[in-house]
Amino acid sequence: MALADESTAQLYREAWEAWSRQLDHLHRVFLGDERPKPDQLKGLLNREARAKERYDAARLRLLGFDSEPEPSRDPDENPFR
Repeated sequence: MALADESTAQLYREAWEAWSRQLDHLHRVFLGDERPKPDQLKGLLNREARAKERYDAARLRLLGFDSEPEPSRDPDENPFR
């Protein structure tokens, strides 16, 4: 029996997967051979930070500490466009 309703669990899964993708990319840059331009690096760090915020909010909701639904936002989306 699941401890959370399906929509909360789905939001958590999506947030976790999005953050994981951003972490993988960060690891390719900092631990691998990928060398982005400075503006691309800044964008990468910003996307990872937004994905982490979304994950943290989804985690709190999953644990029952936050009842506000997290707005659906793609962490890869440029917020300035």
